[in-house]
Amino acid sequence: MEAFLENAKTYLLTYAPSVLVALTMVVAGHWIAKLLARALRRVAARAAVDPILVKFLGSLTYVALFALVLISALGRLGVNTTSFVAIVGAAGLAVGLAFQGTLGNFAAGVMVIFFRPFKAGDFIEAGGQSGTVEEVQVFATVLKTPDNKRIIIPNSAITGGNIVNYSANDTRRIDLTFGIGYDDEIRLAKSTLEEIVAAHPLVLDDPAPLVALAELGDSSVNFYVRPWVKTADYWAVRFALTETVKETFDSRGISIPFPQRDVHLYQTGVAA
Repeated sequence: MEAFLENAKTYLLTYAPSVLVALTMVVAGHWIAKLLARALRRVAARAAVDPILVKFLGSLTYVALFALVLISALGRLGVNTTSFVAIVGAAGLAVGLAFQGTLGNFAAGVMVIFFRPFKAGDFIEAGGQSGTVEEVQVFATVLKTPDNKRIIIPNSAITGGNIVNYSANDTRRIDLTFGIGYDDEIRLAKSTLEEIVAAHPLVLDDPAPLVALAELGDSSVNFYVRPWVKTADYWAVRFALTETVKETFDSRGISIPFPQRDVHLYQTGVAA
């Protein structure tokens, strides 16, 4: 018993200071890592960095700093940290390879946040889908379709293709095509279209709207109608103009032809 107590006393005198120092390093390191992570979040927030990226960078900074503190504390206790670092590095490489697609989505998300091809509230077409951007997450972007569906697109699919942002500019041009019959009066049709466009209160005067005879189609004479509107008014004006043109053409006797095909039957004599 005396030998056991003597060995315990010797062990405590030998290792207790190292254990206390290691515990102090862990506690102090934890506090310093949190402090630095919080400071980084504040700086990023002041720089108007996306809140999602701010939170992620803060967490990443804390984990990295605290991992270094733990390795230093283990070294203080006499643990061979060289092999430990090698094991952690190998594990990190394996995890990186396993999550290669996830890391690609993360990198793509960072690109989206920094380069800002769109923001929350924009209506975009990307990754083969279209909708209003609800949020940009670390690994995916969330869209809401006009019929209220929720679409989650991996960020790599967005940055790997074309991005069409319909809300980026304040104004948009509406492209409409109206056809009239070959027997209809061209001047009457053109003046009617100009009158309809000019009468709509949401159509902008600058840039000026365009009404022009564009082509002689197979079964119709086609006019291009190109008014400019505010982006928020795009669909309302488009629907209203289409309805008004149909009603006005009907009231003025201007026909809107549809594709037709003439079939000619030839009767040939039957040999006796």
